[in-house]
Amino acid sequence: MSEKKRKESEMKKSGNVEEPAVENVEETQEERGENTGSDALEACRKELEETKDKYLRAHADFENMKKRLEKDKATAVAFANESFATDLLSVLDSFESALATIDQMEGDEAVEKIKEGMALTYEQLVKVLKKHGVEAIENEGVFDPHVHQVIQQVESEAHEKNEIVDVYQKGYKLKERVLRPSMVTTKK
Repeated sequence: MSEKKRKESEMKKSGNVEEPAVENVEETQEERGENTGSDALEACRKELEETKDKYLRAHADFENMKKRLEKDKATAVAFANESFATDLLSVLDSFESALATIDQMEGDEAVEKIKEGMALTYEQLVKVLKKHGVEAIENEGVFDPHVHQVIQQVESEAHEKNEIVDVYQKGYKLKERVLRPSMVTTKK
């Protein structure tokens, strides 16, 4: 016999060891007002479902926010040059005005060279702006309140109602965003 078993049997003979009382555990829990095993399991399952639902909602919110931030970042990058492009529009207007004025001048070879140089510089500026998404707004046809601003309405037999008659100032877009609307006159 092992020594441990021998000690246990000696303790039993001497009466020093108490036998554990066998009780019904479920009855004891019920007597104390505690949940039984199945009630505790159900409570744990319910808590798990609630926690899982909270996690899924938080994860979905995080993913939505992440997508929104990526979209905002892409928009910010795409339109980062908006104010710079808007500032260049006045330079473009000045070039157009200078070209219109110089076209009216008649002169010698020097004047013709100046016209040619200005026209080339103007074309380069237009190409650079176009390369970066800046384009003139079309001003033919019917008035569009999204891209045109009416300065005046006039009588015209050659045009239909709300059709653009004349353009005072060209409008421009940066990609699909209007930098400056075209200032136009329309038929009444």
